[in-house]
Amino acid sequence: MGILGLAKLIYDIAPSAVKENEIKNYFGRKIAVDASMSLYQFLIAVRQEGAQLTSADGETTSHLLGFFYRTIRMVENGIKPVYVFDGKPPQMKSGELEKRTEKRAEAQKALETATEAGDTEEVDKQSRRLVKVTKSHVEEAQKLLSLMGVPFVKAPCEAEAQCAALQKAGKVYGVATEDMDALTFGTEVLLRHMTFSEARKMPIKEFYLQKVLEAADLTMDQFIDLCILLGCDYCDSIKGIGPKRAIELIRTHKSIETILEHVDSKKYTIPENWPFKEARRLFMNRKWRIQ
Repeated sequence: MGILGLAKLIYDIAPSAVKENEIKNYFGRKIAVDASMSLYQFLIAVRQEGAQLTSADGETTSHLLGFFYRTIRMVENGIKPVYVFDGKPPQMKSGELEKRTEKRAEAQKALETATEAGDTEEVDKQSRRLVKVTKSHVEEAQKLLSLMGVPFVKAPCEAEAQCAALQKAGKVYGVATEDMDALTFGTEVLLRHMTFSEARKMPIKEFYLQKVLEAADLTMDQFIDLCILLGCDYCDSIKGIGPKRAIELIRTHKSIETILEHVDSKKYTIPENWPFKEARRLFMNRKWRIQ
């Protein structure tokens, strides 16, 4: 999920922190790539394009097309990708994972209904909602990368956090992912759309963390609290507080603790036993960082 509405909010409050670029201009750069996010994109894209390759035992392997050709595209443009795969998700993410399981169950029911009705458009829509990156997908992608001679890293936990660690340590120039929480983990240069197909002709969007902080007049700690208010994978947000209200509250009160002292609890629903402090510690956790 990442951070809800963060990209749009940055466009609104810190437009100077976002640039558009072409893939050819990253020649010679090392880029950490969120492998799990990329794999999900490729599974969706191949399903939409209708290409269905299978292994000898009938298992679908079409997703490897995306991994192969998108990686080749980066390499041909002089980029040195380092793929980073998710490790074990933190306990705090269990609630979000449960929600995703429930949504897939709903999608499965909707798919069955659409199939019976012969609604091909709805069948395609619900089929995309059922796409899930499996252990086999990950192992196959890693084997392909090994054969291609492309390095990859198995993160101890969240891929976005490990990508941020690589970037902060100066091992890579930036992080290619669609998940905006890479910024919350401290990524200085986030690159969106880098793993999109060439046919989509979408420019790469560069987000610069320091420019976001400067333009928004926030410290990193305040930015993390803002992201938690917007909605992250680790805890619910305060019901009724949208992006504009969230940035106003952070600018006025500086921290979630102070916001809670002043917010109208009758107007805004604060989650019971809200674990925002634990979410904050996850984003700040120095163990992600490479020394």
